[in-house]
This record gives sequence, C-alpha cells and structure tokens, in this order.
Amino acid sequence: MPSTPSAPSAPSASPSVPLSASSARTPLRLQVLLDRAHFSPGEIDGAAGGNTSRALDAFRRERGSRSRGPVSEEDWSALESDKAPTLVDYTLTEKDVKGPYQRNIPEDMMERAKLDALSYTSPLEALGERFHASPKLLRALNAGRGFARAGEVVQVPNVHTEAPGKAAKVVVTEADQSVVALDGRGRVLARFPATMGSEHDPLPIGTWKINGVSKDPPFFYNPDLFWDAKGDQSKAKIAPGPNNPVGVVWIDLSKEHYGIHGTPEPSKIGKTESHGCIRLTNWDAEELSRMVSPGMPAILER
Repeated sequence: MPSTPSAPSAPSASPSVPLSASSARTPLRLQVLLDRAHFSPGEIDGAAGGNTSRALDAFRRERGSRSRGPVSEEDWSALESDKAPTLVDYTLTEKDVKGPYQRNIPEDMMERAKLDALSYTSPLEALGERFHASPKLLRALNAGRGFARAGEVVQVPNVHTEAPGKAAKVVVTEADQSVVALDGRGRVLARFPATMGSEHDPLPIGTWKINGVSKDPPFFYNPDLFWDAKGDQSKAKIAPGPNNPVGVVWIDLSKEHYGIHGTPEPSKIGKTESHGCIRLTNWDAEELSRMVSPGMPAILER
C-alpha cells in the first residue's frame, strides 16, 4: 500500500519555536494563517504569489472587507485573531524516515503501470504534504538537517486546525481558479486553489452532483481520453498512492469521466492546465472530501 500522511490531528508537532521568531508578519506567516482559516494558499513556499493573493482576496470578501492589494493592517488583525505561531517543532519518527518510499517514478505512463504503489519519493516530500509545504521551504527552515534520522527535530508550518463543518454545495469557478465549499446559508466554509480545464479539455460548465468519494484510488489510464497521449500507449491501471495521477482522493462527479481530485505536483496547482478535471493539492482534496456527501450539488462556472 502507498505511504500516506496521517490524518491532520496525528502529527505530534509542538509550538516550541520562540514566539518572537514565529510571529513576524512575513509572507510565510500570511500563508500559514490563511491555511489555518481554511482559505488555502496551496503549497506553502514563503512567497506571496498568485494563489496567496487570490486566497487573501477571498478571505476579504467573506469578511466584507474593502481592503485591496497588498496585505493590510486590517487583514493582519483579522487573521491574527488566531494567535497560533507560524512554525512548530516536529520530531521525525521511524515511519517518517523508513517509508516505504518509491525513490524513482518514471514519467512514462506505461512504465508507471509496472509499479506496485505510487508512494512518496522521500521523507522530505511526505513531510511537505503533511505540513502543506514545499520541500524547498522545509530545507530552508531546517538548514543542516538531513530528514533521515528518527528523533531529529525539524521546524514545520503550523497548519493543522479544527476541520470545517459539512458543506451544502461546492462551487468551482474557472476565473478564480478555485473550489469553494459553502454551507446552507451560502457562507464559505473552505476555499481551495485549483487547476481546471484547458483549450483541449474545457471545464464542463453546469450544475452536476457529487456521486461519492474514493480514497487512495487507482487511476485507470485510457489514452483515448487524452489528446496528448502517445501513439504506442494502451489502457493501463496505475497503482494508488500520493504520486498517482489523481493523488490520494477522487471526488466523483455526475459528469462522466470528471471529478475533483488530488495531484502528485502540488507546486503546479493554480498555475497550469488539466485534462478537464479539477485538481487540488492532496491535502486540500482530503479536506474537501470530508465536507461533501453523495447527491450534493457541484456547480462549475466560468
């Protein structure tokens, strides 16, 4: 079976990082606080890019704020009603270090089909997904650490909070590159950056329904459904795992062949195109999967 991160409450991280060092108003703190507020910036990398800006704007709209542009004092005051530090310490376990890991994952789909699991490639990648962070950021926060010894203490983003409640509907908006879970009163419970559609495979605009959720799904590759498939490829079953093409979750839609799912490449969310489906980071897809239920409306709009 694939090596999958624990549920959000499982990691035994502790806020022992000095508060003064962990509460400075940096892009990293902005990303962590937005994540904790369930306005996901996607992969946390310490740089305030497009996903972070769009998450901040959505946070503002939900609060009725008139702030625009760079993060303002009003924004900080609202976000810092959550007094949590930006970083916490985490102690690596034997499982963190030993995996199992799939060190090399081939690009070719036919070669991937030969693997028994599409697991994480390294402890660093697994920890990045568990704490919603880029491996590059984790290395920068932990200079001199090897991420290879049980008992080693590393600093990680303090992202784990109480889960939002059950949603009444999901709205996917192409212009905003977002997936939003709303309650029965139309209030935002969570917002996630997303990759969706392309010129060749446009987003199927309309009102659909959620059929159900599959955790750790295999991926059934059919080259007939991919405009860019190689001529020598055939149908294949790709094993489950976080580096599977649909990640760790598939939320099935009533539109045939379409779903909301995870990804093996969180850094590309909101920045690239897809084959029509709606891609989230694995951790955002997992959170959304806990909020939806069969029969729930899924509105796909421009």
